Amino acid sequence: MTKRTFCRLLTLSLLLSVLAGCATVPITGRRQLTIIPGGEMRAMSFSQYDQVLADAQLSQDAEATAMVRQVGLRIQDAVERYFAQQGLSSALDGYAWEFNLLESEQVNAWCMPGGKVAFYTGILPVCQGQAGVAVVMGHEIAHAIAEHGNERMSQGLLLQMGGMALGEAIKDKPAETQALYMGAFGLGAQYGAMLPFSRKHESEADHMGLIFMAMAGFDPHEAPRLWERMAAQGGAGVPEFMSTHPSDETRIRDLNAHMAEAMEYYRP
Repeated sequence: MTKRTFCRLLTLSLLLSVLAGCATVPITGRRQLTIIPGGEMRAMSFSQYDQVLADAQLSQDAEATAMVRQVGLRIQDAVERYFAQQGLSSALDGYAWEFNLLESEQVNAWCMPGGKVAFYTGILPVCQGQAGVAVVMGHEIAHAIAEHGNERMSQGLLLQMGGMALGEAIKDKPAETQALYMGAFGLGAQYGAMLPFSRKHESEADHMGLIFMAMAGFDPHEAPRLWERMAAQGGAGVPEFMSTHPSDETRIRDLNAHMAEAMEYYRP
């Protein structure tokens, strides 16, 4: 086989992978590339989540833990109702929702594919109650619902491994595959080609999370208020062009731009 023929076949293979993996993000309608089977993503996520829980300290604050779980269940119900209304309930097959509050000073929370959520106690003072928790919960769950981790990892497989099938990558290049997974979930963030997609994902999760919290009966106006509190905590912060997150000002502006849409879903 000549080098030119090989390159043509490789290009065709990549194009077929792209065409086969195109999907549409709920609510926003954005087209994305997701070539990794959902079951594979969930299996990796469930394993990683169990490891996090094994290494972490669960909060002993029964009231705060109950609040986080109650809000999580309401957002879960909103997501499931939205997907049912769109005739897409099967997209949530294999989800095993779980909501845990971890003892940590980190102002952070996250959700892995399959509905595995972790909140850190350090973010609760900024949330200031259920509505604030719902803002964060809706946003983090939206990342999983929009398959942002799958999208990032799919891009990584195409860019770094030439579209190698995930099973082959795990077997033949376990270290590289693990690095892709960690990067896909912001666990090893680096500046580079993936950075603009990360900001796009954050903005998309803000939009989707606003809809989910509204459907769950939480006032979506609380979302920009939370980010105003977050901005008030921060100092100079990291310049937006070097960050995987939009600036607080951009975030607040975009949330307010989506407010009319969110209010159509709000039923207190």
